[in-house]
Amino acid sequence: MFTGIVEEIGKINQVLRRSSQVVQLEVTAKKVIQDAKIGDSISVNGVCLTITDLNLNSFQVDVSPETLRLTNLASLSIEGQVNLERPLRLSDRLGGHLVQGHIDDTGVVSGWKDEGSASIMKVDVSPKISRYLVYKGSVTLDGVSLTISKWEETSFEVTLIPHTKKVTTLGQVGVGDRINIEVDLIGRYVERFFSSAKYTSEVTLELLSKSGYID
Repeated sequence: MFTGIVEEIGKINQVLRRSSQVVQLEVTAKKVIQDAKIGDSISVNGVCLTITDLNLNSFQVDVSPETLRLTNLASLSIEGQVNLERPLRLSDRLGGHLVQGHIDDTGVVSGWKDEGSASIMKVDVSPKISRYLVYKGSVTLDGVSLTISKWEETSFEVTLIPHTKKVTTLGQVGVGDRINIEVDLIGRYVERFFSSAKYTSEVTLELLSKSGYID
């Protein structure tokens, strides 16, 4: 579990194919590997991966075929930059929101505009993702926890302050780039709750009586 508060920007040192499908990434880092060990989880552009090797100033992770299909990690190249975050500890402050590191889909950046010192990013999404997004709700983009400032059926907008653009890779994202999206975990549980057969029936006097709410 993560928070969507990026701890540092890492740089891709190597992109190797361990087999015909699995890709190994070597990432330069400092802060996130200070107390890391092999087998630990780490968020790379919002994707939860497992550290398979460690050096003094870098770590390695393996990326499965499914992850390559569902995320933008397949487009990474040497010298490319990625957002990094260590897993949340129970004693930590929750500065962003609860993030699993399980990417739901990718969106396409379709526009940028300035609003004072801030910048507004517009992202086009598919209907299967749009249904979980709400105005003023949380969303994770490439591992960064953000608040939705505008919502439409096939797109949404987020506002980035200068600090966010400086300490994450989002300031480097251009129109047409794919971006990893993880929707708010709570939205999925709410949908599951109300889509179950037990809660889709209409509320009737008979139902209320059986449930003990009325005599």
